[in-house]
Amino acid sequence: MIPPREAVDTETLVTAQRAAVTWRPSARYLAIGALIAVGLLLPLVATNFVIFQLTMVMIYGLAILGLNLLTGFNGQFSLGHSAFYGIGAYTAAILMDKLDLAYFWTLPCSGAVCFVVGFLFGLPALRLQGLYLALATFALATAMPQILKFQPLEPLTGGVQGIVNVKPDPPPGVPLDADQWLYFFTLTVLLLLFVGAANLVKSRTGRAMMAIRDHPIAAASMGVNTALYKTLTFGVSALYTGVAGALGAIAVQFVAPDSFTFLLSVSLLVGLVVGGVGSIPGSLFGGLFVLFVPNIAERVSTGLASAIYGVILLLVIFLMPSGAAGFPRRAAARLMRAIGPERSSH
Repeated sequence: MIPPREAVDTETLVTAQRAAVTWRPSARYLAIGALIAVGLLLPLVATNFVIFQLTMVMIYGLAILGLNLLTGFNGQFSLGHSAFYGIGAYTAAILMDKLDLAYFWTLPCSGAVCFVVGFLFGLPALRLQGLYLALATFALATAMPQILKFQPLEPLTGGVQGIVNVKPDPPPGVPLDADQWLYFFTLTVLLLLFVGAANLVKSRTGRAMMAIRDHPIAAASMGVNTALYKTLTFGVSALYTGVAGALGAIAVQFVAPDSFTFLLSVSLLVGLVVGGVGSIPGSLFGGLFVLFVPNIAERVSTGLASAIYGVILLLVIFLMPSGAAGFPRRAAARLMRAIGPERSSH
């Protein structure tokens, strides 16, 4: 007995879908491996200015990842991550300038300081949700530049003049210039923290974070300590953003209060949405957008740069409503829907 054509087509489609699900992790790992290989080769052929730009993309991507852990995976809305970025940057700059600490030791110090500040800020924020939490973090972002300019702190922060640092040289015997070395150093830190974030999200703690995001009352009824996980997530999010700030201070070689205004928080939030809320790899796409799109808009027209930036942002949101990370899935789903009627017609 010959089975109907529809049954054969259905069986073939199911088999293809199972094969796609089976091969999806392998394809994902291959894509990640290819991106890492490209990232390792780029600084060997690019100019120093391009290397600096790519370093800043990774730094912004790391800061956006910190915001993503808080907003995308835990559901807490923040407009104040420019403050944590600034705290991390100033911690690194002060340690290098005043204590002559090696640049690589400033990263864990900046992360630890920002974790403590984020955890302590998360304690009163437990009583706030939604727009009220956003307003509280907005107040933090607005106050931070003024705190850094506070006169009693000028011996440490340098006041409005800021702090100037020297770009670190590569270790002896390494055949790289300073820009190339800093690029590879930033790439190493980025990969370690991205792997750490991926493992955190897949762990029991990550599942508790996402349960609080999806339904806090149900999570609490299942025994999840919502207060503890919320404050810990705030601290870890601040840690990631603080490490990014420290790397930014090392790369730019200068920190000043007006570099960490509320506009930086908005840029990080835009990068989060463009890259994909709740997507770890999407944070890097957000970093690309934050760094390059304003420059592209200014090259098109200096007088209308803000308008062009707004138009580009609207187009990106319209074409990729789920962010850059969700765009391949949406494109594949549309392709499958388009192929489906053609198969049934044959």
